[in-house]
Amino acid sequence: MKTPRALFAPPADGLSSPMDRRSFLKLSALAGGGLLLGCSFNGGSLHAAEVGRPTAATLRDFAPNPFIRISPSGVVTIIAHKPELGQGISTALPMIVAEELDVEWSSVRIEGAKYDPVAYGNQRAGGSMSTPTSYTPMRQMGATARAILISAAAETWGVPAAECTTAGGFVIHAASGRRAGYGLLVAKAVTLPVPAAAAVALKNPKDFKLIGTRVTGHQNAAIVVGKPLFGIDQKVSGMLYAVYEKCPVFGGKVVSANLDQILAQPGVKHAFVIEGTSNLMGLMPGVAIVADSTWSAFSARRQLRVKWDEGTYANDSTAGFEQKAAAIGAKMEGGSVVRNTGDAAAALAGAAKVVEAAYSYPFIAHATLEPQNTLAHFQDGRIEIWSPTRAPADGATLISNTLGIPAANITIHITRSGGAFGRRAAADFMVEAAAISQKIGAPVKLTWSREDDLRHDHYRPAGHHFFKAGLDAAGKLIAWQNHFVTYGTKTQGRDGKTTLVPAVGGSLDGAQFPAAAVPNYHTIQSMIECAVPTGSWRAPGNNAYAYVMQGFVDELAFAAGRDPLQFRLELIAAMPKPKSAAAPDGGPSSEFNPERAAGVLRLAAEKAGWGRKFPSGQGAGIAFHFCHLGYAAHVAEVTVSPTGAVRVDRVVTAVDVGRQIVNLSGAENQVQGSIIDALSAAMNQECTLEFGRMVQGNFDDYALIRMSEAPRHLEIHYRRTDHHPTGIGEPPLPPLAPAVANAIFAASGKRLRQLPWSKAGLTWA
Repeated sequence: MKTPRALFAPPADGLSSPMDRRSFLKLSALAGGGLLLGCSFNGGSLHAAEVGRPTAATLRDFAPNPFIRISPSGVVTIIAHKPELGQGISTALPMIVAEELDVEWSSVRIEGAKYDPVAYGNQRAGGSMSTPTSYTPMRQMGATARAILISAAAETWGVPAAECTTAGGFVIHAASGRRAGYGLLVAKAVTLPVPAAAAVALKNPKDFKLIGTRVTGHQNAAIVVGKPLFGIDQKVSGMLYAVYEKCPVFGGKVVSANLDQILAQPGVKHAFVIEGTSNLMGLMPGVAIVADSTWSAFSARRQLRVKWDEGTYANDSTAGFEQKAAAIGAKMEGGSVVRNTGDAAAALAGAAKVVEAAYSYPFIAHATLEPQNTLAHFQDGRIEIWSPTRAPADGATLISNTLGIPAANITIHITRSGGAFGRRAAADFMVEAAAISQKIGAPVKLTWSREDDLRHDHYRPAGHHFFKAGLDAAGKLIAWQNHFVTYGTKTQGRDGKTTLVPAVGGSLDGAQFPAAAVPNYHTIQSMIECAVPTGSWRAPGNNAYAYVMQGFVDELAFAAGRDPLQFRLELIAAMPKPKSAAAPDGGPSSEFNPERAAGVLRLAAEKAGWGRKFPSGQGAGIAFHFCHLGYAAHVAEVTVSPTGAVRVDRVVTAVDVGRQIVNLSGAENQVQGSIIDALSAAMNQECTLEFGRMVQGNFDDYALIRMSEAPRHLEIHYRRTDHHPTGIGEPPLPPLAPAVANAIFAASGKRLRQLPWSKAGLTWA
């Protein structure tokens, strides 16, 4: 074992002479294991305490949120409290702490946190919010730990703290040539008071050494060699294996099942019906099969015969929904008003040119490569969970409310997720595993099949937009109408009345571009009753709205005889400026900022060489969008063959997520992933209903994009603006599909108003 450098600081440091192993062990015991630092995300103070020597005082001083642990050997452990979904947050947030702590990244160890809302606050990951909500607190934690260590060295040396600096895990007093590793300062540091937050200086960003660089994901090496990090890898002693059969029609329930025959199958230990609840987002009724292996459980399931009460939605179909939507959207009446300014009808009547178009997009599944799974162990009134969840609090609440287990008796270990987006924000797979384990009183790992995953997802909702817009004689957009038809679930309120609640991600924001730029603007929203459970697909809502808005705006630019870039820039210029550059709490503003939107458009266009001529069969398209506090624009260049084979030759991207990118490697991964996900969904993906059930069940009929179909060249540019850093996992996705669709129009003259594009006869080249 290599001995840490901190143990061999020269005697002149005034702390100790070089230590042998016995001295080190004594110091470790005296130091109680190291310095632990935590931070309250609810506005509380930072706390320091000695690890391993708890007293009433230290426990009180340290409650509730430990994030940093420094050992006498100089090793710094940083707790990654947010779920890791592949977005790199368990590397990025510790990077922020390490930067302010001024420690070598190679000496940092990262530990994942179990679910503990008292200690860690909000542990939900999603909405690209982990960075904007954690950036400043993480900096403060690192800076406070550094300040305490400086004070420890200064008091030991008898010098002013202001004369001390830090570098690479050492406190340095340049005037005397003394230096001490952080590990040697632990014993002194734990005796010192924690400075007030206002007294702790944060680094000047120009002095950052780690933030803004490329850092590989801290679990990458473990993934490459197949270490058991994911939910599906988890094992405990005595574990059994379960599958769960639900009604193929949403809302259906079990009438009877051939349980005796299933119990006679090889390896099967238990088979029983779970009544479930009426909540489509919770524990749905079904039949559980528990066996001594996953193979035995899946094999027995093939023999399962269930008689279902399919309920009231057994005749729902995609074709029927589309007919209803067309009938509803044909008129600008009914529904609820989303936005109404000026007099759109009158302006349309007097317009020099009127353009009409109908856009639509289907239900799509998350299709996480790791299917849903959870390991649960119920015993003695308590339950322990190992799950790839991104919303552990929601899982704990659902389990507690559904199974009657007190929240204090629920322990959740958050594993790495093999793909997520919004799917793992739902907790249906968690409560299913918990219910099965509670029933048999043994540890059970529930694993969904791919068919379970695709046919019982929480889907991106379908939608239909019926547009009509008017241009004046100069080609200026003067009127806009949109009848948006989406889906709603029948829900009974506390007053006993039944209402339709819009699908998750199915409520159109009245501020969507270009709303405020058009003097006469009228949008209404109508709903079709539907039992399909919906959830947050990457960049929820925006992933669809950007497609239809940017597609129709492109049509209007063409109808006006205008360059699509200039047409957008003029509309952006007509949008109001934000009231404030920041939110009231100092965080990022959620208001649309015209300068930032125009900035990414211009940057993408400049880097792509927008405006140049293309040969026949080739073309370029442009689109932008603002969502999740970030701005993104793409210029896509494509080739379209006479037979409709599409090749995306190049995508040039500009992104504005504020003044700082934390991890360039992670940011690049997120932008590239957004581009690939958007293309995959746009070309092939749809989930269709027949007789109340989803048709698609595996990757043979729900195709994901292949490596050979990905863009040939990706070019990413970051526009740094003086705004609070925000997330980058979602903003680049929404404008990608419309940029490519607009490029396909430029190359072929074919407008793509319906997703997926395969419906129009297009394929990947």
